Amino acid sequence: MEAIEERVRARERVVGEAKAWAQRLGFSATVILIGSYARGDFNLWSDVDLLLIADFKGGPLERLKSLDFPAGFEVIPLTPRELMRLVERGDPLAFEALNGVYLRDDLGIKELLEKKLAHTST
Repeated sequence: MEAIEERVRARERVVGEAKAWAQRLGFSATVILIGSYARGDFNLWSDVDLLLIADFKGGPLERLKSLDFPAGFEVIPLTPRELMRLVERGDPLAFEALNGVYLRDDLGIKELLEKKLAHTST
């Protein structure tokens, strides 16, 4: 039982750190925890996968260079339009985003994804 409790505390700690980082962003954004920490099947070598959706300018490398994120975080910066293209292609990342842990949702992405994915699955 102690091992389970420690895993729960470890996940809560990471989610808290990620949420604090998301709240400090100085622009409107949606931040979604995805991957092993979102699912709860993380291990000692897992990184913290975050999908960051905002009205970015420039390419992915420029976006990453403009962000200051903690070590161990893997940030995937997308524009809302890029995310919708992933949805249209049926990319697994879009479904992972829908089922992820929403740390901040200034852009209303969760509702948008729910509507879009419900529409594409009918």
